[in-house]
Amino acid sequence: MPDIPVVLVTGASRGLGRGIAVEAAAEGFSVVINYASNAAAADETVALCQQAARTLDQRFLPVKGDVSNRVDRDAVLGQTLDALGRIDALVNNAGIAPRVRADLTETSEASFEELLRINLQGPFFLTQAVANHWLRAPYAPAIASGFKIVFVTSISADTASISRGEYCISKAGLAMASQLWAVRLAEHGVQVLELRPGIMATDMTSGVKGKYDALLAEGLVPQRRWGTAEDVGRAVRAVLAGHFPFTTGEVIHLDGGFHIRRL
Repeated sequence: MPDIPVVLVTGASRGLGRGIAVEAAAEGFSVVINYASNAAAADETVALCQQAARTLDQRFLPVKGDVSNRVDRDAVLGQTLDALGRIDALVNNAGIAPRVRADLTETSEASFEELLRINLQGPFFLTQAVANHWLRAPYAPAIASGFKIVFVTSISADTASISRGEYCISKAGLAMASQLWAVRLAEHGVQVLELRPGIMATDMTSGVKGKYDALLAEGLVPQRRWGTAEDVGRAVRAVLAGHFPFTTGEVIHLDGGFHIRRL
């Protein structure tokens, strides 16, 4: 029996990460479900992955760890390798919004530092750890098209929101990180892609639902609907399945057409 490929999904206990984990399970992957604090939600993701799995040999491992902390990052990767023996794909999904939305004139250094540490520094250095493992790995990828890294960013990477500037800056930095790692790892057969979700129905946007419902109805998004965790999960699944073999460093927009310039 061929080795079952393993994907590590950060921030996979809820929201977009859960959608990604379930679709990866449906594609035949074993999934490491990283979470920061909500063990019960991570267990729910495990159950959903088990329901979606192709085979009984797939494994679904909840692993607690804060991606912004180097010790935790090393532990998450170590537990992945100890339990499953390999890693074939990394999905950098974990991220947070500001705890309080504030105008640029009132953005606090504490909020700025927290968002950059979690949304940018954490995924950058987790990618570094995984990449270094692959460069010396004693095994070939269990994905026919090679090892994969996916960065989940946001339309905020190039859309200014002055009430959450630190979030925009963190996502813009993550978009550049995706391109940097794509260039560095291409010659080693590692594919790196950025997925850029738009207005998504998650816990992060629940507090501004009314505002965005109105904007969607007015046509802010050409497809006039919220994006879903399933939308993002299916896109990641397509990447994991190898459907973009001659693509790296690309941005895949998952925003219902929001990014299109219109008059």
